[in-house]
Amino acid sequence: MTPDKILYEATVTATGGRAGRVEASDGSLSMALSVPKSLGGPGGEGSNPEQLFAAGYAACFMGAVALVGRQRKLAIPAESTVTATVGIGPVDPGYALAVELAVHLPGLDRQTAIEVVDGAHQRCPYSHATRGNVAVKLTVV
Repeated sequence: MTPDKILYEATVTATGGRAGRVEASDGSLSMALSVPKSLGGPGGEGSNPEQLFAAGYAACFMGAVALVGRQRKLAIPAESTVTATVGIGPVDPGYALAVELAVHLPGLDRQTAIEVVDGAHQRCPYSHATRGNVAVKLTVV
């Protein structure tokens, strides 16, 4: 699915792969990357592509939850959260990702929360990008 009109573009340059750095063209992001020990690296204080993907997906999905809440005239509590867990593992050939989105919507009954999460999954750009390509599990907590 391609948007009819691009409203915003982010440009980030990676150097050195998983053990390098990432830098946003506007200077808002500049960080070191480290290969986790579980992937054969030394670990370290740097982030990694899975953490960055999880951060982006969680933030974007929370925005989609808020959008669905507004559309349904529901008050989504400020303390609501989306926790994205991104895993990576081998497939033939290469590696693939798996994602779990744990959504906490305090104050909403379980059925309403499930409906909001399902609606957000239909609207979130990250969900569009992963659909049919990455296993995404939705959990209402």
